[in-house]
Amino acid sequence: MLQQQIRESMKNAMKAKESIKLEVLRGILAACTNELIAQKRKTQEKLSDDEIIVIVARLAKQRKDSIEQYRAGGRNDLVEAEKKELEYLKEYLPQMMARDEIKKLALIKRDQMTLAEPSQKGILMGALMKDLKGKAEGHDVKAVVDEMLG
Repeated sequence: MLQQQIRESMKNAMKAKESIKLEVLRGILAACTNELIAQKRKTQEKLSDDEIIVIVARLAKQRKDSIEQYRAGGRNDLVEAEKKELEYLKEYLPQMMARDEIKKLALIKRDQMTLAEPSQKGILMGALMKDLKGKAEGHDVKAVVDEMLG
């Protein structure tokens, strides 16, 4: 479904002559094709929505890293271009959880697993990431765990 939605958005971007959006959408589809090739599957196959979300998240992370690098290098023109691309990518990602929501789940999980020592951060972090995969940013989960057991 998501792959079809991306193709429809691509058609609309072509008609509206939105070159940056079109470039981003083509990049997503190319990354999907590359993923199929890497998995030794036929390129005509369709990826599941979950697989596409993982790919788009990877592309978004690359944009975030590029923004940091360009900002450190003083290239504000490129920072703005990457931010624009990141906004288009975020349209295809699920909404991420807020830290407050993560903290509530972390407290419940910590109490269930009876964890209290700072040395047990990894155990809690692993359990939370398994539950929150694709729903929360890893650095937010880490910050909550560090705050609780740090």
